[in-house]
Amino acid sequence: MRIVLTGGGTGGHIYPALAIGKQAMEEQPGSSILYIGTPKGLESRIVPAQGIPFESVEITGFRRKLSFENVRTVMRFLKGVRRSKQLLRDFKPDVVVGTGGYVCGPVIYAAAKLGIPTLIHEQNAVAGLTNQFLSRYASRVAVSFKDALSQFKRQSNALYTGNPCATSVVRADQTKGYSRLGIPAGTQVVLVVGGSRGAKAINDVMVDMAPLLVRLPDVHFVFVTGESYYEETKRRIDQALQQPANQLQVLPYLHHMPEVLAISKLVVGRAGASSIAELTALGIPAILIPSPNVTNNHQEANARSLVQAGAAEMILERDLSGALLFERISHMMNSAEAQAAMSAASRSLGMPDSAALIVKELKQLTATRQ
Repeated sequence: MRIVLTGGGTGGHIYPALAIGKQAMEEQPGSSILYIGTPKGLESRIVPAQGIPFESVEITGFRRKLSFENVRTVMRFLKGVRRSKQLLRDFKPDVVVGTGGYVCGPVIYAAAKLGIPTLIHEQNAVAGLTNQFLSRYASRVAVSFKDALSQFKRQSNALYTGNPCATSVVRADQTKGYSRLGIPAGTQVVLVVGGSRGAKAINDVMVDMAPLLVRLPDVHFVFVTGESYYEETKRRIDQALQQPANQLQVLPYLHHMPEVLAISKLVVGRAGASSIAELTALGIPAILIPSPNVTNNHQEANARSLVQAGAAEMILERDLSGALLFERISHMMNSAEAQAAMSAASRSLGMPDSAALIVKELKQLTATRQ
């Protein structure tokens, strides 16, 4: 099978695409993959590092108010479609998969016009504008949240698959998780993370909460600041503690996230779609602090879907404080019943076979074309 993957801008679009590609390669080792992204997006660094061939298309998004810049965007889109058609003709894919971001627009549209089967994947509970537009042309629309199905007019071609990022975490080795952190097996771990780049609001509240952690002496806290915030946040925490705290591990970045997630009893973090997919695949209780600075406030919608199912608690950023967060963490870590109930609810929402379900659809699309 020859597959073109496209998606960019954030890790939430890139990593699901890579998970689909990895699953396809495992099921059909002779498969060939080409990734089409933007020249300056995160994908331009992440994808080549995975050893996957990469090509780029220049594209920007529409402004939400009338602007002459939108005229230029239309011109870039048309130019991007021409570039995409050339790349597709050269590579000759059996199917094209889009996972969101502006770059999906010209690539998926070009594939549809060339008669190549396409699948787009919507990660969030609130569907993005690009995917809503592309759903008119796509052969299949896959969604991470059931609630998103109703947001696509052609529901006959939409299906609930979950998020393919879930597949990779269920294979993680717990033993390696403990050894990566240098702590004894069986240690209770609370992971606090604001996303791959960190989150200032979460970092600030962790500084306030740090002196309270001694009240949970049997819990090991792993706090990921984000690389750009690390030095300043670590300095502030050291000042707040006045002496080293062996139970608090402050890191700029976590290179082995699946392995650490696999040993976490509780996760505190944002409500990005990929993160939620990983949490529910493993059945990890969570305290979610959705970012208010995202399109359509989709992280809050993501978080509410888990809260309503009893799979997580949510604290809005405007209500966040060190005392409140510690109170919520303490309650969860001191109640085996609360942990068990939330874990079961979370696991009931998980789709650990998501990547396999999507690859199954790709095979069907390819067979139909043949």
